Amino acid sequence: MHIKPLALGQAEKEGKLIKIAILGAGAMGALFGSYLSRQNQVCLIDVNEELVRTIRRDGVEVTEPDGAVQMYHPDAALKAPESWQPADLVIVFVKAMYSKSALEHNRGLIGPDTCLMTLQNGGGHEQTLLQFADEAHVIIGSTQHNSAVRALGAVRHGGSGNTCIGLLEGDSARLQPLADNFTRCGLVTFCSQNVREQIWEKLFTNVSASVLTGALQMPLGYIAQDPDAWAMCETLIREAVAVANADGLAFDAEEKISEVRRVCENSPQGLTSIYADLRDHRRSEVDSISGNVVAVSRRCGVPVPSHEFIVHMIHALEHRPNSAVPLCPAAMQGAVLPKNRASDKQSI
Repeated sequence: MHIKPLALGQAEKEGKLIKIAILGAGAMGALFGSYLSRQNQVCLIDVNEELVRTIRRDGVEVTEPDGAVQMYHPDAALKAPESWQPADLVIVFVKAMYSKSALEHNRGLIGPDTCLMTLQNGGGHEQTLLQFADEAHVIIGSTQHNSAVRALGAVRHGGSGNTCIGLLEGDSARLQPLADNFTRCGLVTFCSQNVREQIWEKLFTNVSASVLTGALQMPLGYIAQDPDAWAMCETLIREAVAVANADGLAFDAEEKISEVRRVCENSPQGLTSIYADLRDHRRSEVDSISGNVVAVSRRCGVPVPSHEFIVHMIHALEHRPNSAVPLCPAAMQGAVLPKNRASDKQSI
């Protein structure tokens, strides 16, 4: 079995650039595309014509957490250029509901040795990728990096961390040349034999605190501070842990609850993508986040009534007409968190 990224080391010795196509030039796609362009041939592919023109003309501006600004110049296109067919690696960074159409539209990128990678939020993305490549060429992963769009062709790198990748089939250590390549570009990456565990680790926050920021239209700090919001968050975490454990993992619910609370308390004014999607009347990725918990629960026979409720709630909020009055106008204008009440202090 031959997987093209395993040849990275030899390609670099021969002075060849690795061809990496990134589907989606939004916040995360632009960030990863910029960093990876340091040592690779990178093409950002997006359906936004104005964005593609801006990147081709000016490049991508990345503002780092310390305020430093760097300019990068990856290629950009509306559709994969013929010279890119096939790519060595295709990274999917579009929203989950657009993954299939993005891959269909750029099927020419995928050759017999091309690997497909997803670092998208949520879980279950591999099922879409498997429609375009076999298990030996599908890479799933999770990253602690976060990014936000500042303007067209400009993103703010909100925070760094590790990226973890693994194969669906076979020894994930075979991806070490790819992990090394990412690390040299400034994206510290590790190979994992149980990458599903890493994905669930990130999912616990996404399916609890993050989804509640969207439903309540309040920042992360409010979720930990308000006793009722935290009670809902804790219930969502416990249900998710029960599902993950039924699916063959071994998480401790109390440990995960403490970790999610720390995330909220360390980023009290933090806003999430699902918050922004609902605020701006866009479709969210709830089906690949909370919906993934529901799907796995049905397969494992573990009830998750709170997650089923939250999925319906988020979709109901998505269906609101654009003229609808915002749920929390003050929060949407950047309201400061209220001072702790006595009951809040007890819950913290």
